[in-house]
Amino acid sequence: MRVRSGWRFVAFMVPATGLVLLLQGYAAPPIATLLHVDQNTLNAKALLLDETCTFIAVFAVTAIAARLERRSILSYGLPAKEAFRGKFWEGIAVGVVSAGLVGVAMYAMGGFVISGFALSGLDWITLPILWAAGMVLVGLAEESWFRGYPLQALARGTGFWPAAIISSLVFGALHVTKPDENFIDIFNIVALGMIMCFALQRTGSLWLPVGFHTAFDFMQFFVIGTRNGGARPVGTLLQASFPGAAWINGGPLGTEASYFMLPVMVMAFAYIYYRFPAREPRSSAFWKLS
Repeated sequence: MRVRSGWRFVAFMVPATGLVLLLQGYAAPPIATLLHVDQNTLNAKALLLDETCTFIAVFAVTAIAARLERRSILSYGLPAKEAFRGKFWEGIAVGVVSAGLVGVAMYAMGGFVISGFALSGLDWITLPILWAAGMVLVGLAEESWFRGYPLQALARGTGFWPAAIISSLVFGALHVTKPDENFIDIFNIVALGMIMCFALQRTGSLWLPVGFHTAFDFMQFFVIGTRNGGARPVGTLLQASFPGAAWINGGPLGTEASYFMLPVMVMAFAYIYYRFPAREPRSSAFWKLS
């Protein structure tokens, strides 16, 4: 059972990751050219295009896995009855507060300086919508990619927490190729992955993690305008600069590499711990379903 579960994990992750890279590398560029989307900068349209490719790839492989197991594609953490309802919006709130607290701390320490608003005209309407749509796809695709089918498949053989550790380490490892990557960023990414696994275990679905992922990325890219892998987002809410030490504002890696993430993650964990009581015994846990 353990070996079979491990192979199922690998059999999902390898084609899913390969298909993501294939679509982003070969399908997205001609579409970007056709639609006049600049893929050389971090902007809402480019992100939306790339994340559409990621969404298609992840859910295509999930659909194959679901077919082989004779289950619904939504049975891996995304029950239709909870879609974009209470838990999702609660995750949105936790994500907004979490990124907002980091932003406030960065501002207070002089590592985040606001000069005014950066939007004008119709951009006040179009850009928030485009960034939000892209971030919803990020939340759905990445949570399903790392904490959907592969986590459930692995947990059937190893138990939930060993599977959560492995999936979170893989989640962190796939970020290593970012320019200027460092230890604190990877540590924070892995820790956030574990917190999302904890939310999954306590709530029984991925909708709160999807909401958190959506809101946190929306805040750090569109609202705060933080860098990511050295790239500054284009079309942000604020006209901002990020002087000072990298431990304050994350340097070229942005908000998620700030040391202020550490207490914020502790608070997010505590919120989930106290807000959602421990679920049913392992014998009837959701990852045991077949």
